Amino acid sequence: MKYLLAAVILLFSVESCDAQTAHPKVEKTTVLDTNGVVTPEDYFPQIEKVITKIFSRYHYKHIKVTDSLSSVIFDNLLKSLDYNKLYFLKSDIEKFEKYRTQLDDDLKKGIITPPYDIFNVYKKRINSRTKYILNRLKQKFDYTIDEYYEPDRKNADWAQSVDELNELWRKRLKYESLNLKLTGKKEDKIIETLSKRYENYQKAILQYKSEDVFELFENTFANAVDPHSAYLSARESENFDIRMKLSLEGIGAQLRTENDYTKVVKIIPGGPAYKSGLLHADDRIVAVGQGPKGELVDVIGWRIDDVVDLIRGKKGTTVRLAILKANASADLPPDTIAIVRDKVKLDERAAQKEIFQLDETGHHFKIGVIKIPSFYVDFEAKRKGDPNYRSTTRDVHKLLDTLKQENVDGIVIDLRNNGGGSLEEAISLSGLFIKKGPIVQVKNSNGTVDEGDDPDPSIIYDGPLGILINRFSASASEIFSAALQDYGRGLIIGEQSYGKGTVQNLIDLDRFLPYLGSEAGELKLTIAKFYRITGSSTQNLGVIPDVKMPSAIDPDEFGESSNPSALKWDMIKPTSFQKFGDLSSVIPKLIKQHEERIKNETEFKYMFEDIAEYKANKKKKKFSLLESKRKKEREKNEAKRKEREEARKKVKELKLKRKGEVDDKYLKIDDPILEESGHIVADLILDTKNQSDGK
Repeated sequence: MKYLLAAVILLFSVESCDAQTAHPKVEKTTVLDTNGVVTPEDYFPQIEKVITKIFSRYHYKHIKVTDSLSSVIFDNLLKSLDYNKLYFLKSDIEKFEKYRTQLDDDLKKGIITPPYDIFNVYKKRINSRTKYILNRLKQKFDYTIDEYYEPDRKNADWAQSVDELNELWRKRLKYESLNLKLTGKKEDKIIETLSKRYENYQKAILQYKSEDVFELFENTFANAVDPHSAYLSARESENFDIRMKLSLEGIGAQLRTENDYTKVVKIIPGGPAYKSGLLHADDRIVAVGQGPKGELVDVIGWRIDDVVDLIRGKKGTTVRLAILKANASADLPPDTIAIVRDKVKLDERAAQKEIFQLDETGHHFKIGVIKIPSFYVDFEAKRKGDPNYRSTTRDVHKLLDTLKQENVDGIVIDLRNNGGGSLEEAISLSGLFIKKGPIVQVKNSNGTVDEGDDPDPSIIYDGPLGILINRFSASASEIFSAALQDYGRGLIIGEQSYGKGTVQNLIDLDRFLPYLGSEAGELKLTIAKFYRITGSSTQNLGVIPDVKMPSAIDPDEFGESSNPSALKWDMIKPTSFQKFGDLSSVIPKLIKQHEERIKNETEFKYMFEDIAEYKANKKKKKFSLLESKRKKEREKNEAKRKEREEARKKVKELKLKRKGEVDDKYLKIDDPILEESGHIVADLILDTKNQSDGK
């Protein structure tokens, strides 16, 4: 079954583009042109026409590219550039209105100039705003005036004049300056901080290339159809492949841009940079060269992705870096180092295990935790028959074996913030916990329904199980959670999940435009919906937990259901399956025990307070710019923070006295949601045992 879910992709074409092993292109230059006009490449119209045809013929919705869709695309493009209406003027929008019902015809014909016209005006507005911002920051603000700032302008009208826009920005800058002032920053540091903030934003816009604008517009089109279809440039396709495999060929360093320098954030353990000992966190890369004798190319002021393109490369090749050490001043000559590229494993994104201990009603429990950040698989290694290829199921299988050897009493699978991944991995992972049967149903755009069945008849772990989810758990996470809930195999704990129940395929556009090669990019297209084995879709609805945790998130404001272009929830016929167990009889008691316990837990008390405060603040439309008033609010919040710190300290001391010494090899839990999940699993163990004993 070749489907794609969430943020990770199953490849549609025969071969994937291995851009990371190609000789990197040297981009030119670091000079920023404030007056430069961005224009489309000659081949973009051909790509656009192919994308439009594919959407029209193969998208699950069977869409028609009409004036109504054009209007949505137009509005979304303006939102993506200027969501809070702080750069464009009303006169700009009036000039753009001619494109509102024109974009659908342009998409069919491959006319790409309108989004470039809009972007180039935006670029001008960014430049003029930055000039105003830098000048205004040099003037003092009067914090004794009782006035207010309204940050949310999405429903406001566009500014009629430059003077009106200046007034909006004056209040915004005053608000940001006051926030920094209340943290103790001096005036010169406030000016420096905010000046850099907006100069960096201007620089990011000035560094937009033709392909960036094209990708932005095509994704505006895709997202107007549904939130999970997307156009990926060649560079984005490469990054997707890296996230999927949890490996890349390079030097093994995480980088970011800081003050025009490419700064090393982290050296990945086991990678070439780590083994060489030549590169360290906080070092700054100022130039990159290919091979032992290649010319060093100055990269100061470059976009981070362009620098990464130069540093990545084929295993066994050499890259030379000119670096300023962490403690070196900018006027010192840089050191030049050479590192041989190799395969780098991104283990911090793989499944990990922990164990923690807890007491519950006089019983001692050892709870295993498996944290799964995504559903990943190295497709290339699997296709080549590598017996050691990496995947979620393989990694979790090993972790389960280890936890069983540790004699844990129960296990929590932590899927919080897991946005999804490979459907095949969601199916095979579910199979580790059940004997056999269907895991998911997939309805295609032609109405046919396929089943995804457990590929392995064995059960790796049949003990007590909790699955922890939150609103950021999506797609493959929801397939796994829903299947184990429907089989009665595990207890779902946490928040209502995201509600992403659509299936995407990745289409290599070079199949339609072979003369462009990998430059054509790829299209992620929604082609199907998946359904639980009960027949209910998780689309829009998500997975509802058996035992709910407190949450500040309103499902109507975040998640699939908040997106107007999302596909709707529906049902199909259930499929035949044999339940593993039935937890329905113990769930009401587990909920009651959970609610009673968190009433007396300090961290949950704070959580409820914070949720109430968050909801109250969310209703606030404006914020005071009167320093004396804001200072009182800050002092109140600071007093509350200190009070909580003292209370937490006392609670920890009491817990240590009550529990005594804990084996150092086990995790000292500092995550109230995870700890409570452990207590719920412990309750499940005790309640199930009592039922079987007839108590």
